[in-house]
Amino acid sequence: MAVCGSFVLSFRKLLLVLAILVVFDAHTSHVDAVKALFHPRDVLPLLPRQISWPLLKVLSNAADLLPSFVGATKFDAESNLQWKGACFYNNTAWLELHNKSGSEFGGGTLHIKVSNAHSWTCMDLYIFATPFRVTWDYYLLSREHKVEFKEWESEAELEYVKNRGVSIFLMQAGTIGTLQALWEVFPLFTNTQWGENSNIAFLKKHMDASFEIRPQPWVSNISVDDIHSGDFLALSKIRGRWGAFETLQKWVTGSYAGHSAVCLRDAEGRLWVAESGHENEEGEDIIAILPWDEWWEFELMKDDSNPHIALLPLHPTLRAKFNETAAWEFAKSMEGLPYGYHNLIFSWIDTASGNYPEPLDAHLVASVMTVWTQMKPEYAGNMWNEALNKRVNTQNLTLPEILIEVEKRGSSFGELLAIPEQDDWIYADGKSTSCVAFVFELYKEAGLFGGLSSSIQVTEFTIKDAYSLKFFENNSSRLPSWCDSDGPTFCQIQGKYRMELPGYNTMDPYPHMNEKCPSLPPEYYRPNGC
Repeated sequence: MAVCGSFVLSFRKLLLVLAILVVFDAHTSHVDAVKALFHPRDVLPLLPRQISWPLLKVLSNAADLLPSFVGATKFDAESNLQWKGACFYNNTAWLELHNKSGSEFGGGTLHIKVSNAHSWTCMDLYIFATPFRVTWDYYLLSREHKVEFKEWESEAELEYVKNRGVSIFLMQAGTIGTLQALWEVFPLFTNTQWGENSNIAFLKKHMDASFEIRPQPWVSNISVDDIHSGDFLALSKIRGRWGAFETLQKWVTGSYAGHSAVCLRDAEGRLWVAESGHENEEGEDIIAILPWDEWWEFELMKDDSNPHIALLPLHPTLRAKFNETAAWEFAKSMEGLPYGYHNLIFSWIDTASGNYPEPLDAHLVASVMTVWTQMKPEYAGNMWNEALNKRVNTQNLTLPEILIEVEKRGSSFGELLAIPEQDDWIYADGKSTSCVAFVFELYKEAGLFGGLSSSIQVTEFTIKDAYSLKFFENNSSRLPSWCDSDGPTFCQIQGKYRMELPGYNTMDPYPHMNEKCPSLPPEYYRPNGC
């Protein structure tokens, strides 16, 4: 026991010393004249895991996986790019165009001179991009480095580089911070208890979510007679692939739910659930109309994402206006169509810069799209190419061609992404609606928006926008007797943790709502009338 006690004491002392070094470094990092022999963050991974990881968890977060846009190096000797890196504090870059390869469009050399490292053990990671390519490099030594572009792909790339340069992105957390950020994000996608705990921890950390444990039973004894056409279903998944996707979606949009569906009764009084995002037998995500019993059994017994589900009953006034026939006609016209990947990201991005958690921005989005297009070209059209073409009123342009066209028009990619989606746009595979857009398109057809219907684009709605509308029950005395409602006037029907829906049922609809709204965490401030 004495040996064990001595080890624990020594461990605590070492942990304390390292913590002091980290704090001290935070207060003295502005002193660039003296280079440290080492930086605490650089050597932590060399220490035992039980020492290093607790400190690394304090130092990094998932945002560190995102490279920050440094700038673009142009073909202009008088406009060298200068910046401060994560490791090297003095950095300069310039672009040289040449034709060493003897090719039709020539090539270029990106010169990067780095100096004044904060320690002997650090290094900087960079990503370099044009609309046609993405490459990367890392630097350990103070000197001039070169990134060679043997030949430009086309005249379009050459002209783009001449006018806009090569974009430079810095992994601002450095090597160790990036690895730690990866450690935070990777488990989100695992279908394990570790993954579930990681999703909960992420949302607590980045959104101040509470995840209060509810009293049992965690599944309501529902009487389907109390569920009506138009009642909204909000789902929050916290495990596996869908759990991770929803976690990241919640973080960037401020929504506390990640999926939605709507209830419908047919002429015989049978209850159905209509949703965009149902996975069919072929593994495709489609729009489907399912009997309530089948849908509910799947969520209870087969959905391994641990879904938490809330029923949001329509307000009686709106329920009386709900045109069930029109709603069914719309739902059946959409049944079998693909999930609305075309407009998925555009419901989130409403502004040129106010929807991106740091260091994410439109430059990085363009580079990610470039990488994804090269890796999975068949998905590019489905995810953004066709939607971007609609925004510039063109057809069949590739992503690089779209970026060049935007520059020719004197606009920017950030401004292009912020152009509102239009509900009447028809894509190659039909009308495109995400889960929440599908429900609110159905609400439009059912008459719930009244005279505002033509001036509201519901494909611009996030799930937060949806549950914030004053469409739902506001009197707890009218809720069903089996309803678990502790405060808000909705019924949580499944889940261990109490669902939070901040801003629930508080906003009246107005023309062009949700078309110009920022959504920056953690406050997710929303100006009036956006």
